[in-house]
Amino acid sequence: MRAIIANAAGGPEVLTIQETDAPAPGAGEVLVRTAAVGVNFIETYQRSGLYRVPFPFTPGAEASGTVIAVGEGVTGLDVGSLVATAEGRASYAEQFVVPAAAAVQVPSGITAEVAAALPLQGLTAHYLATSAARPESGETVLVHAGAGGVGLLLTQLLTARGVRVLTTVSTPEKRALSLAAGAVEALDYAEFADRARELTDGAGVAVVYDGVGKDTFDDSLRALRVRGELVLFGGASGPVPPFDLQRLNSGGSLSITRPSLGFYLRTPEERAWRYGELFEAIEAGTLDIRIGARFPLEAAAEAHRALEGRCTTGKVILTV
Repeated sequence: MRAIIANAAGGPEVLTIQETDAPAPGAGEVLVRTAAVGVNFIETYQRSGLYRVPFPFTPGAEASGTVIAVGEGVTGLDVGSLVATAEGRASYAEQFVVPAAAAVQVPSGITAEVAAALPLQGLTAHYLATSAARPESGETVLVHAGAGGVGLLLTQLLTARGVRVLTTVSTPEKRALSLAAGAVEALDYAEFADRARELTDGAGVAVVYDGVGKDTFDDSLRALRVRGELVLFGGASGPVPPFDLQRLNSGGSLSITRPSLGFYLRTPEERAWRYGELFEAIEAGTLDIRIGARFPLEAAAEAHRALEGRCTTGKVILTV
């Protein structure tokens, strides 16, 4: 089979298409013929060496496809089932293996491309909206990168719960996308803290959802109301430097959490609940999964360049 393999850390150019042996499912696993792959920032960190991985390395955890073999002890998934996952192994390939417990059967009304675009960003948006913080109907929050994959989904999920959403964006096109997703205002990064306070009569927002990190951290704290919460779920601009915790006190008894998805998928029941609500919202037409760019598998390097260059909106996928 063909797979994307990086033989050493480096820029996007290290991602090359190569022939390799197909994997085999072990006990409790399924083998999937890949239909589409979700491309995510973590894979650029792994490829570049920012996150340490063994090389040669095939990126990818998020994908959809058809089950073509099942390992010993697998129940509930049959050969021929269309499945999706955010927890596969080496999914930048024509076939990949995933634990059966981490794969979910896709409803018949949802396409393989949408199924590949949903898991990581959809599950992330769901735990951010429902668990990492719990803004109430009528409260105002700020979502950074409002036209990104997580930002668009999080805005829709929060808006459906009656939360008033402000976002940050960097271009007029992204502003239009964010507003269409339900944001009441899409702010420029340069003055977002001041504008957030203006739009809340000086009080500040209840929650800031920040996946940008270093470049927005200080003003994210400044945008919060008394006893506000900063949910720092990523670092697209770089990691936040160490800071004095006393700033949280002087800022108004603020709170910070640094969550990650794995801690919000602790049980099969929690995973099923999150996927179930997302699938129901898609089928009901209340959650739109925007696929911003499609690249063939062999163009994975171009997909990484587009993602790192902030040239995309919504989700980037590879088609197989």
